[in-house]
Amino acid sequence: MSTHHKTARAVRLALMLGAASTAFSGVVSAQEGQDSEVADRPERIQVTGSRIARPELSQAAPLVSIGREEIGNFGSPDLGQILAELPAIGATDTLIGNRNNNASGGVSSADLRRLGTSRTLVLVNGKRHVAGSPGSAAVDLSTIPASMIERVEVMTGGASAVYGSDAVSGVINVILRDNYEGVELSGRATTSTEGVGARTHEFNLLGGGDFLSGRGNATFHLGVNRIQQTMENDVRQFANWGTIVNPADTGRLDGIPDRIYVPNIGTDFRSGNGVIIAGSGDSQRLYGFFEDGSWQQQPERGGDNSSAYGSFPNGCETCAFTQDYVNLQPEVNRRIMGSTLSYELNDSARFYGEFKYVEADVEQQFQPSFDNLVINVNDNPYLDDELRGILLDAGHETVGFRKFFEDWGNRTAENRRQTFRTVLGIEGMANIGNSFLDYDFYYGYGETRNDRNTANNIIRNTPAPDFQRQANLYAAVDTIRNADGDIVCRDPNGGLVNSGGECVPYNPFGQNASDEAIAFVSHDANRKDVITQEYFGAIFVTDTASYFSLPGGPVDVAFGFEWREESSETTTDAFTKAGLSSSAATPDSFGQYDVTEGFVEVNLPLLSGVTAVEELILDLAYRYADYSHVGSTDAWKVGLMYAPIADVRLRGTIGQAVRAPNVNEAFSPISPGFTNVTDPCDVTRINQNPNRIDNCAALGVPEGFVGQTNSSIASLSGGNPDLNVESSRSWTAGVVWTPAFIEGFSATLDVYNIEINDAIVSIGAQTIIDNCVDASGGLSTDFCPQVTRDAETRQLTAVTSGYVNASSIETRGVELDLNYRFELSRWDLPGRLASSLFVNYLDRFVTYEFQDQPELDNRNDGQIGDPSWQFRLSNTYRMNDWSVNWTARYIDRSALYNVTPRLEAYENVGPAYVGSMTTHDISGTYYFGENLTVNAGIRNVLDKTPPGYVGNALYDLVGRRAFVGVTYSF
Repeated sequence: MSTHHKTARAVRLALMLGAASTAFSGVVSAQEGQDSEVADRPERIQVTGSRIARPELSQAAPLVSIGREEIGNFGSPDLGQILAELPAIGATDTLIGNRNNNASGGVSSADLRRLGTSRTLVLVNGKRHVAGSPGSAAVDLSTIPASMIERVEVMTGGASAVYGSDAVSGVINVILRDNYEGVELSGRATTSTEGVGARTHEFNLLGGGDFLSGRGNATFHLGVNRIQQTMENDVRQFANWGTIVNPADTGRLDGIPDRIYVPNIGTDFRSGNGVIIAGSGDSQRLYGFFEDGSWQQQPERGGDNSSAYGSFPNGCETCAFTQDYVNLQPEVNRRIMGSTLSYELNDSARFYGEFKYVEADVEQQFQPSFDNLVINVNDNPYLDDELRGILLDAGHETVGFRKFFEDWGNRTAENRRQTFRTVLGIEGMANIGNSFLDYDFYYGYGETRNDRNTANNIIRNTPAPDFQRQANLYAAVDTIRNADGDIVCRDPNGGLVNSGGECVPYNPFGQNASDEAIAFVSHDANRKDVITQEYFGAIFVTDTASYFSLPGGPVDVAFGFEWREESSETTTDAFTKAGLSSSAATPDSFGQYDVTEGFVEVNLPLLSGVTAVEELILDLAYRYADYSHVGSTDAWKVGLMYAPIADVRLRGTIGQAVRAPNVNEAFSPISPGFTNVTDPCDVTRINQNPNRIDNCAALGVPEGFVGQTNSSIASLSGGNPDLNVESSRSWTAGVVWTPAFIEGFSATLDVYNIEINDAIVSIGAQTIIDNCVDASGGLSTDFCPQVTRDAETRQLTAVTSGYVNASSIETRGVELDLNYRFELSRWDLPGRLASSLFVNYLDRFVTYEFQDQPELDNRNDGQIGDPSWQFRLSNTYRMNDWSVNWTARYIDRSALYNVTPRLEAYENVGPAYVGSMTTHDISGTYYFGENLTVNAGIRNVLDKTPPGYVGNALYDLVGRRAFVGVTYSF
């Protein structure tokens, strides 16, 4: 028998990896009486992607890992942002990517292949983890302290057959440190060297020890970390960039960009101190206010962005620039407690447990509340008399007034998020003749609670979209002087909340309103989220050595079952729920489902050690699942590993993956609201699709019909209990090269392809209205029932939208992973060098909003956020007690327009691309004996940031920053 086969069989005989990834990190002790081959069993190698232990490079599917030391070189406590710098992972839902989402504020999640966080399964020590955002399955990676991580493994291919739902794009398995002995204190701080802020710091205490003569070990962790709030206007390159109509443009596809990027895009129609709009058309005049209530006529624009926004090259003190109000990243203060417990029940069984509690305070900033009001020019006592005269002379007895209510303060969302998780289990091994049986019985429970308070909302008393919809505010603005000369509300009973003679006059001009007036017109909204996850199951791993063997060795088999329940609940305060707030009057929501699953995985060593076949292994996996809300479904995988010689392995997988709808998609309540739409049956738009004329006529729309443009109509939206599972077909094909003549070198090259069908998507109101009349062969039976028109006027009045299994997504690419570790002594130099290069080429990324309309494709590859090429190069030099690392990250040139060929949008904006970007990081570590370690570094040494009109979280938007960390153990 060959040495290679002995090693392979020894790995197959290793104890089962943990529940979902069956991960190992120790050395297996030979049991008394075992044969010498088993006694020489090598160190167990952690692997993600299979429940059968095997070396990383012997898997049929590609796998990428990042270790603890490399994680430390990022100088960040945010694991989500760290992983987003890997070429295979998007930055869609990182801390910065989530900055405009209240429900997910402070959450940092991974988005493999940019197919969405809901299609990326995150495991911790091989077990599922409770979600961080209500209604979703997205795990908050920031609840996993970076100092506790041993390594992170990423399998970037479909893996539902091995792990179940949500593993459509792949699996991220975070392996934590455990069985620790001693005490370790560590601290780390990071700050911008360019005055941007974006500071972070963290302090951690790790302790542990054995008990009961070494049969048990308890490890605990305490930590705190803070991420400083950074506003968008703190970022140097941000200068309110946006687009304006290009004055040089002569028409579509004329070789000249239709729109161009310029700085200082703001609105002269609204500001934090208020703007009066007098008249319309060419005679319209705008008057902006300063903080003290003084005013000026709004300056001329340097170019038009839209009817309400434009360019102000020289600035505008009485305009609004929304960048002033919002976060680049929110303030996050987090406290973490965690522990692991291990106890050997006997020589072949072990009890284990994991416990964690995380509490985070997150503060986000959003633009202030705003509204359109009416000012009575004759009567309003707060209006400047000179301006009053100008308006009256122009014939304006009433004027429009628009304002971001800066005097109330930003709409500040404060989140208190608490996460609790525990996993308990018993794992062990029993010998059955020459075979073995590994087992793992486990139970897990997780809970996330979030109390989110959003301050400074407008009180709404009457149904939108009435122009005077904020009745308290309208009543407070409609002021007069009474007989005593005091300023009072015209109607002291105005406003349906706090009414009955309590109306408080509000001075809207500048920042001069009283606290009492602000309290009368504003309120705070509160929502509470509770997310739970509970599961139990068992996994067994065995082989057929006692019964039969194939030419390559005995067959390895893993099988088991799991039951899991997911729930999510959101409750809103009674004031908001009653529709009295400008926040959506959403009802309380609750959703829950459970799933029972059974699975089997088989590893078939077909041949080994014969001519032209060093190793030939076939992997098979199958999973059956029965969901309470969508019924039964299944997933499967076939993998093949063929090594014609010891140095070369050819590998490939093909499989079907599934994703069940999450709680939000299936169970969120139907909620009322309002949406702006344009009528496709309008005379100016009816010829934009050849099917519209006949279909609009079938709806009773008369010829020459003038529809509503950008009008607000009633809407209903929510979950869909009739959703089915998404399904996908994926395949990978690659080669692994580990040449014996280059010690320490490995190279893998893999092609991946994922196609998702019946993808769950939320269809927008305008899309539903358009598809109703754009369908061929008559009115759409899917979309027209969701659209309501007035029986007499035929104008649009309402639309119902929500989630449907309507889309398809396709992505394809190539990945190259090179690793080389070698001693420099071969060149008579001191030390050793470790280098790794990971390259991703995105060849195709296309979505079809409606899979039955393949002509309406939407290409994304090469567009901003989805660059065609990315790579990450890391080099670490070690000598004696110190090491130095240099890492380079490259992002290819990316389009700023929609790259879908049929749209011919390449001339829409100029510049049309953001150039390629390469950033460089350097860091160093010094070991002062065995107890003290100091590391420090500079991220983005050359201070390379994208232009100010690029705010995508994939890029380093902050620029150069320095970090230092200290670890002391005893």
